[in-house]
Amino acid sequence: QEHYGRLNGLTITWIGDGNNVLHSIMMSAAKLGMHLRIATPKGFEPDLRITKRTEQYSKEYGTKLLLTTDPLEAADGANVLVTDTWISMGQEEEKKERLKAFQGYQITMQTAKSAASDWTFLHCLPRKPEEVDDEVFYSPQSLVFQEAENRKWTI
Repeated sequence: QEHYGRLNGLTITWIGDGNNVLHSIMMSAAKLGMHLRIATPKGFEPDLRITKRTEQYSKEYGTKLLLTTDPLEAADGANVLVTDTWISMGQEEEKKERLKAFQGYQITMQTAKSAASDWTFLHCLPRKPEEVDDEVFYSPQSLVFQEAENRKWTI
């Protein structure tokens, strides 16, 4: 909202794990008029109950929803690229398996080439290099530090 001046009509793309952060985005994107494109590896999809509710919201609010395993397909035309940790607290023993499953899901400038010309990047931090490379993370399109500052005001 702060960057684009609006949310309605924007396309937000999630590339990564079907975790709690994605679930929050899924429950709100359509209500805010945002199209949502999600790429997760097989076996790491968002909760099916939340997916069903998100499909209902998309119909109700006239937005588009895409679920895929292809990060470049999900990034196509996106205004906002978002990811989060692939290894949440309590999943440390799964690290090796998860890193293997998420190969090809790192957000890079190659990913951004599929996005809209005005693309931006978000990550709720802390970030690990396998999730997003330095070129994207420290780019002018990265809004991660503004995102962190804004979170401070909600606490």
